[in-house]
Amino acid sequence: MPQPVWQKSSFSSGGEGNCIELAAATPPRIHLRESDRPDEIATASPRALALLLHTVKGNSLSR
Repeated sequence: MPQPVWQKSSFSSGGEGNCIELAAATPPRIHLRESDRPDEIATASPRALALLLHTVKGNSLSR
């Protein structure tokens, strides 16, 4: 199995290591990880990730 090619979020900045990284996977899936915890990987479908981002951007998460 090929190793994922990780891309750092364009919103990540500075050298403190607090970055979100994404990698394409198959079947159409997206891996996500935090750069300071590279062994902890979440996987989502493109649709699920889009819905999560839409919810976060809309500030409509409930506690």
